[in-house]
Amino acid sequence: MNDDSLQSTSPNLCTARDCNARVKEEVERGGNASAVIILDQLINEGYLLQASDIHINPTEENILVKMRVDGVLQMVHSIPKLIHNELITRLKVLCGLRTDEHQAAMDGRLRQTCIDGIAIDIRVSIMPLYYGENAILRLLVNHQKTFSLSSLGFCKDNQEKILVAMKKPYGMILVTGPTGSGKTTTLYTLLSLQNATETSIVTIEDPIEYAIKDVNQIQVNPRTGLTFAHGLRSILRQDPNTIMVGEIRDVETAGLAVNIALTGHIVVSTLHTNDAATTLPRLLDMKIEPYLIASTVNIAIGQRLVRRLCSLCKKEKALTPIEVSELLRLIPKNEVPSILKIFTSVGCKACNQTGFSGRIGIHEVLVVTPKIRTGILERLSAAKLRAIAIDEGMTPLITDGFNKVFAGITTIEEVLKINYE
Repeated sequence: MNDDSLQSTSPNLCTARDCNARVKEEVERGGNASAVIILDQLINEGYLLQASDIHINPTEENILVKMRVDGVLQMVHSIPKLIHNELITRLKVLCGLRTDEHQAAMDGRLRQTCIDGIAIDIRVSIMPLYYGENAILRLLVNHQKTFSLSSLGFCKDNQEKILVAMKKPYGMILVTGPTGSGKTTTLYTLLSLQNATETSIVTIEDPIEYAIKDVNQIQVNPRTGLTFAHGLRSILRQDPNTIMVGEIRDVETAGLAVNIALTGHIVVSTLHTNDAATTLPRLLDMKIEPYLIASTVNIAIGQRLVRRLCSLCKKEKALTPIEVSELLRLIPKNEVPSILKIFTSVGCKACNQTGFSGRIGIHEVLVVTPKIRTGILERLSAAKLRAIAIDEGMTPLITDGFNKVFAGITTIEEVLKINYE
């Protein structure tokens, strides 16, 4: 993190503490507490802390409010149960949902203007539980206005591979990883590499998370029959050069995406797989013929997110002999720098005593080379394709993670979480 961003972090945290105090002040009013004020302040607090989700969970005696910051769920408030019904009703009203329905799962969306005048979209999920209805709020806000491959954590070698793939006249670029690993942000960054004035870019998403300038974005709407598959058929009549599919979820969407890529379009999309190599057998499972996969897939990007160390309070850590031996077991000896320095988290006011500030991606980029194509045609397993890719120059996820450890960006514990998840 640079100095400018550090200077902006501390005031945000101070303002978030003000929101926190305002919630507590309102709660102390007891029966006179305002659900409107509490909900507004919770959203403001989540926005200022750059939380991705706010959890409002009822228990027997109170309401627990948690926020997911940098991928970690943190307890923030305990609110008296007395205001629970008013809080959920307020959410339903803002989302345009039925306020008299309490036994069904409900999904909605609202737009809220936050404390600094920024309007953010919030996706809301309400579910009936044993002690009443809970609510999960996903804050869809773009804290980082401009993205680049470098800012996402791609090393120079991986950046070059991606740029080569994006310059090809057709083919698929697939981003893989579990939920919450930053795949959509990577897709948006890939689209930003295209020249929008000379290229027609169309996306189909569910939901649209960020508005992108000069890009035609389509929201999936199953009620009107606008699914990923139906949308893809219509997109072809929009004369696109590049198409982004939010997620390949089913056989029909996979088949359409592959055929579109084969007919002279760049298609970028996501798949839920554990690593880049598993992407290729996964397409086989979705009834795509091997020769089509070998002909259309340009690269597969596997990624995870790890927390960044706070640059103000991180400190150097000495490795024990056992830790060194474990390190050498996980990555090749020639990948370990001669002067081994790693850092650990401490905690300060700037990072809200967490020792971390923001997250960064660790990646592996599998380029579909002639040897990989042969392996696909022979229906080799993911493990064998992975071995070929590493021989062909792919940097595995774990190695890229430890490179960031050696650079002082994250901790060894963060990377080991990825390895053993």
